[in-house]
Amino acid sequence: MEDPMAAIRETFFQECEEQLAALETGLIAMENGTADSETVNAVFRAVHSMKGGAGIFSLDALVRFAHVFETALDKVRSGSLAATPQVVGVFLRAADVLEDVVNAAREGGTVDEARTAALVEEFSHINDTPAAPAPTPAPAPEAAPTGGLFEDAVPPSQHWEIVFTPKPELYAKANETALLLRELRRLGPVTVTLDAGRLPELNELDPEGAYLTWNIALDSECDEEAIRHVFEFVEDDCELTITPPQSVGFAPGTVITGDNGFKFEFFPPPEMEPEEEEAPACAVATVAPAPVPAPHEPPAPPAPVKHPAVEVMAAKAESAVAVTATIRVDLDRVDRMIDLVGELVINEAMLSQRVMEAGIARASGVAMALEELEHLTREIQDSVMAIRAQPVRSVFQRMPRLVREVAAQTGKQVRLVTEGEGTEVDKTVIERIADPLTHMIRNAIDHGLESPETRVANGKPAEGTVKLLALHRSGRIVLEVSDDGAGINRARVRQKAIENGVISPDAQLTDDEIDNLIFLPGFSTAAKVSDISGRGVGMDVVRQSVAALGGRISIASRPGQGSTFTLSLPLTLAVLDGMVVSAHGHTLIIPLGAIVETLKPRASDVFPLDDHISVLALRGGYVPIVDVAISLGYCEEFIDPEQSVALLVEGEGGVRAVLMVDAIHGQRQVVIKSLEANYRAVPGIAAATVMGDGRVALILDVDAVVRNARSEAGRGEVPALEAN
Repeated sequence: MEDPMAAIRETFFQECEEQLAALETGLIAMENGTADSETVNAVFRAVHSMKGGAGIFSLDALVRFAHVFETALDKVRSGSLAATPQVVGVFLRAADVLEDVVNAAREGGTVDEARTAALVEEFSHINDTPAAPAPTPAPAPEAAPTGGLFEDAVPPSQHWEIVFTPKPELYAKANETALLLRELRRLGPVTVTLDAGRLPELNELDPEGAYLTWNIALDSECDEEAIRHVFEFVEDDCELTITPPQSVGFAPGTVITGDNGFKFEFFPPPEMEPEEEEAPACAVATVAPAPVPAPHEPPAPPAPVKHPAVEVMAAKAESAVAVTATIRVDLDRVDRMIDLVGELVINEAMLSQRVMEAGIARASGVAMALEELEHLTREIQDSVMAIRAQPVRSVFQRMPRLVREVAAQTGKQVRLVTEGEGTEVDKTVIERIADPLTHMIRNAIDHGLESPETRVANGKPAEGTVKLLALHRSGRIVLEVSDDGAGINRARVRQKAIENGVISPDAQLTDDEIDNLIFLPGFSTAAKVSDISGRGVGMDVVRQSVAALGGRISIASRPGQGSTFTLSLPLTLAVLDGMVVSAHGHTLIIPLGAIVETLKPRASDVFPLDDHISVLALRGGYVPIVDVAISLGYCEEFIDPEQSVALLVEGEGGVRAVLMVDAIHGQRQVVIKSLEANYRAVPGIAAATVMGDGRVALILDVDAVVRNARSEAGRGEVPALEAN
């Protein structure tokens, strides 16, 4: 029988992911010095929400740890604990443990009790950290001398009466009345009276019952919504009665004379025009010395004063308008919708093909309607793809924890800087870039950054910087991981490559080619194998992952100044902008992002080096030629350069080559279909698509085709002829 709570439980864990992300963001802001009340409250609410939800599902380990975490955060909120770097550091480690506890609860695993106990012990120590001294307030300007009635003449705050009766469910969800009353105190002075009239005899008492009621008197100028906001987490688990304040103050026109001769007169709020905002119903006091006769000019009426409660309500109304409504949709439904839209695009292309073959005039009603359908289909496709688009923030937020762990293991001081967290990309791409970024950041810290002592000796700050950047460029997403370390030691990389038999000792390689050797399988310059590196699989995984996404990676390194790894990836794995070409009678799609330019070569510009490879003279340099038909096994004879079209492409690592094809048939956006899932993996082919005539066209894997041609021509020989 299906568990009716399973869906609710899964929703809770999805919300935990959001709360953990908000917690990480808030703590990083506190680490950077932004420990204002809004940030601290956001962090507290995240932990409190997770604890409350965990209580519903009896996740005791999560409730216990979140309770300890919440208590420490509450001390920071109340000002009894200072948000020092040491304290925030403990909070960051606690956030990591909390995430592990949530994952263990979700997957049914076990919690590392030793690790949680160590954090609990750290919390007990930081509780002794004194709060930062409050700044000495500036002396207030001297006020006019007043009599004993001056304070009494000022209208008092609103007096709220609140009756709060918890239900047993409130305590079952690990909520505490003390925290609620403490939060209520932030709104103004409170007087709390405990009503224990329903408390039974000891032998009749239910340990899990709730018998107490709190009568609370609150003096505050807040509105009722602010009070209910305090109880929003427990509103369904308690009985709450809020009595609005009664009218207070003096009757209109009342005049009180103090001992010093000052007079205080109270006026009713002035009448407003219908189109103006209605004034709040409260008394307004004017303070003036003894009246001086002014026969020629009548006294001006007092200006209306806007009540603070009105300002609060107006601000909340404005913020409510700005909130964007969202819904949760199962990802499978979104994928199904994207597949259907893809089929719609294919059928629209087939319909256009049939109309073209029928010879219908472009000015006819059918052709014009078909053109409108094409625009509408493209708009629907873009809108549906936008549903899956998500900011890379979800990936970036995982990296601070990684940086802290690797920095601690290596004994280095590292600061992570992120930019472009709001850059949107397809969800599938986001899920698959986490591993490459993880390997690259670990590599930047372990291999790129020097030790603090070495950095200081070289005139650098002891703290190294790793920068993570995301941006859109030319219809693709670009991710950069850079560091300000020592850069790639090319002499060591070259020597290691010679020792491993990757290159010959007399091979002539450019700096870029030496840098790209670190992507080879099993290649590592680490002196010893550690938990972080040394096995030579990290950067190889990066290259394979990027290639599987249809992207490319390049390196720019400067000795003594650092290195930058740049990933260029497609925005989505569902559609592709490509160039339709033909090779030996076969229709192919070449990704548009890989094409630099198209050329019409001349026979005099082509220079054969041997029976297997030729190069094209291009602007003072030479670029290797790849015959696509031969590379894919369509034929064995080289194409006539003057009867073909050349496409200058750029592959991984910035390597350029010229692809020779028979003809170009135009540019088109195609729907990507996995060839491996529907058939099998084919060397040199990334995927497939369905064309307008119903035939299947293969999407070329440019990097694989160029790489295969290079390996057949001989390792290390062709790249030396490339033009930069």
